Amino acid sequence: MDKKDSNILSILQEDATLSVNEIAERVSLSPTACWKRIQRLTQDGIIRKQVCLLDSKKLGAGVTVFVAIKTNRHDMQWLQQFAAGVRDMPEVVEFYRMSGETDYLLKVVAPDIQGFDVVYKRLIQIVELFDVSSSFAMEELKYTTALPLDYL
Repeated sequence: MDKKDSNILSILQEDATLSVNEIAERVSLSPTACWKRIQRLTQDGIIRKQVCLLDSKKLGAGVTVFVAIKTNRHDMQWLQQFAAGVRDMPEVVEFYRMSGETDYLLKVVAPDIQGFDVVYKRLIQIVELFDVSSSFAMEELKYTTALPLDYL
């Protein structure tokens, strides 16, 4: 991993629709050398996939809710059932097992409060939960999918 790789990753994080020729020009490489680097970064798992980011508000899912879950069950069967159920919910866009007082944290998108209530009712049917606390995002102050590259 060198500065050229880092520059390629930075460019791809901002706009993955650029052609290899455009990326190569920006990082001062031949298109073939640039393509080989992108292939290697992909094979090494550094580039996991390329996606299109959509505007949730324009798609009718403009409410973001963070759901903190506590459970008194910590066995593998419970976790597998819970994880499978949550993964099947398209409204859950992020799902984490946490340390500290909260066991699981979900980021959910919904059209409105009533839409979230439908998600909530599906969520509590998956497994028994000890405590569910929901916080509605009032304003998005920063959103990015770009990872910092200073640690390479």
